[in-house]
Amino acid sequence: MVAGVCGAVLLTGCGGVQIGSPDTSPAASATSTTSATSTTESSAAPPTPLEVPDKAAQNLCDMMRPELSNWRVQGPTLGRIGLNAMVHEWALTNGGINAQVLADKAVVDRVTTETCSDVHSEAIRALELPDLASGLAF
Repeated sequence: MVAGVCGAVLLTGCGGVQIGSPDTSPAASATSTTSATSTTESSAAPPTPLEVPDKAAQNLCDMMRPELSNWRVQGPTLGRIGLNAMVHEWALTNGGINAQVLADKAVVDRVTTETCSDVHSEAIRALELPDLASGLAF
């Protein structure tokens, strides 16, 4: 399961790779410059907080709860890898919202604080993080 999630992460991360020779014509350069400018302007705006349905929020809590003891035993380094894989899997199975979670990592803290504050607190303690968003590297 983790291999599938990691594969999805790699494929998602490689979406901008260009195969073949680049088009160096003046028209292509102008288009690239315009696209880069548009991306910069749109990324400057603060993201809208991601809304997560109650069922999806409970699903994240249910996924995290049994992993708490593993994270305590594995330690924060391996535990954080597990957290990342879990959040990717959760986002994928709950509407493929991986990109939205990446843009609003704090959603993991909001959801777990509201739905299962005990799990949230224990996860932060086991992973030695100030908040769960800090542990998300994807």
